[in-house]
Amino acid sequence: MKNSITILVVDDEQMMRDLLSKILSRDGYQVLTAEDGQAALDVLEKTKVDLIISDMKMPRLNGFELLKIVKKEYPRIGMIMMTAYGDTYTVKDALLLGADEYLTKPFKSFEVSLIVERAYWRILSASGRAMDAEVQE
Repeated sequence: MKNSITILVVDDEQMMRDLLSKILSRDGYQVLTAEDGQAALDVLEKTKVDLIISDMKMPRLNGFELLKIVKKEYPRIGMIMMTAYGDTYTVKDALLLGADEYLTKPFKSFEVSLIVERAYWRILSASGRAMDAEVQE
């Protein structure tokens, strides 16, 4: 079932995009990347995405702005926000704006896997698709 899930990784650092792509691909997910929020919106116009993992601090369109747009225009897409700052106010703001989970940099690969799985199941159950997903496995 994981191979039917598409995750968009949004970060202005190429190394971070590559690292997350490697972790998520190894876990069986389909992975797309974008270098900032504006590039992510361009991807969303063309491709079905189930979950977005986005950095908060980026040029052009930051993670908070992307989160607001996604929750308004693509409400079925889950959002995991990343921050290198570990600032509880930043994380709290992201969750209040509708982020499903958060990830603090630096992280371990197993943390990414757990948070993605938890976020995806939360989204499935909220949309009423959880029963369908369990039947497919």
